[in-house]
Amino acid sequence: LVDATDDDDDKDADMLRPKRQSAKPIEQLLTEGQELMVQISKGPIGTKGPRVTTYVSLPGRYLVFMPNVEHIGVSRRIAKDEERARLKDIMRRVRRQGCGYIVRTVSEGVKEDELKSDVDFLHVLWQDILTNREKLGAPALLHTDLSLSFRVVRDLFGRKVDRLWIDSRQEYDAVRDFVQRFSPEQTSRIHFYDKDESLFDHLGIEQEITRATSRRVWLKSGGHLVIDHTEAMTVIDVNTGRFVGKRDQEETILRNNLEAAKEVAYQMKLRGIGGIIIVDFIDMEREKNRDKVYHALVDAMASDKARTRISRISDLGLIEISRERVREDLLRSLSEPCHYCEGRGYTKSPTTVAYEIFREIRKIGESGESQRIVIGAHPSVAGLLQDEERQGLEMLERECSAKIIITPDSQLHLEQYDLVTL
Repeated sequence: LVDATDDDDDKDADMLRPKRQSAKPIEQLLTEGQELMVQISKGPIGTKGPRVTTYVSLPGRYLVFMPNVEHIGVSRRIAKDEERARLKDIMRRVRRQGCGYIVRTVSEGVKEDELKSDVDFLHVLWQDILTNREKLGAPALLHTDLSLSFRVVRDLFGRKVDRLWIDSRQEYDAVRDFVQRFSPEQTSRIHFYDKDESLFDHLGIEQEITRATSRRVWLKSGGHLVIDHTEAMTVIDVNTGRFVGKRDQEETILRNNLEAAKEVAYQMKLRGIGGIIIVDFIDMEREKNRDKVYHALVDAMASDKARTRISRISDLGLIEISRERVREDLLRSLSEPCHYCEGRGYTKSPTTVAYEIFREIRKIGESGESQRIVIGAHPSVAGLLQDEERQGLEMLERECSAKIIITPDSQLHLEQYDLVTL
């Protein structure tokens, strides 16, 4: 089974799955040749493979169906007690015995017949999966989730969405037909985009993609964020980006930090940053201002679907955030480590490489067997050796009693060089 939703309602389903009771070795729990039906509950991230579970949950338009757990729950994002009670009453009437359901956030205000239709649809889907299991031998794919367009409609196209733009006529027709069957009142908000300008450019999405992969993110106040990734954590540094005078300095810093707090939350969600995140805000002297920044960050993260814990801001202006890794972050999805610097983010300077060459020449000179030494180096290194470091080369020529010839080679990496003795 393959499923790829990550809604809050699916988090509720996760909580209902039985927790690990013991740390028994895997060989005591499973036997060789045993067949299991499993579902991918979390996709691969980095070097970690996918996580699988035997407790299946199938998302529908209004419900998450759990065939192996007898329970009725309502999304935590539906806050009104009377609405939660109404939905639970409906589900008690339309449920299938022995099965569990989580009522999704988009079900708020939905009528009983719509919820019953979703129950029927999910039950048929589950029966199809069971039929496939009987027909197919392991290993086999029994079910895969909807296409991206349909998943977007199912999981994100709620009442708070003003309109959905689609620039493919084929995809537009398919999505309209899909919505017409399950939620016809929403078809008026689906629009076909047919202008010459690309849809991403028209809506400013291309610019957001560029921002989402940039190390530096500018703020309207003139300050900026610097986002750096390491193996252990992500570090976000907040900077004013301009001179701040002494008059009203604390207020200026507070405004900058408040804007940064909102942008930090936005960037974490946009980029899919997970794990440990350290945010280094600009130092503030007053504790009440540190509290304002902390609460601004908490409020900005309130809509986050990933599980998040946020520490109080320290005297040094540091906040520690622990955010669930739902999937591989956007930077790793859209890019790969620089082949030139090997992902370090920097290279040796031409001067450093030149001095490495000097040391290699001295080693060769100690043998006293060469009359000529030919050096092939990147043009920036070769130029440095022929110009600023020319005096050092001449001194080495006298020490080694050899002629040193420098040859620029643009095919070489900045840190590479070739030494040939003749």
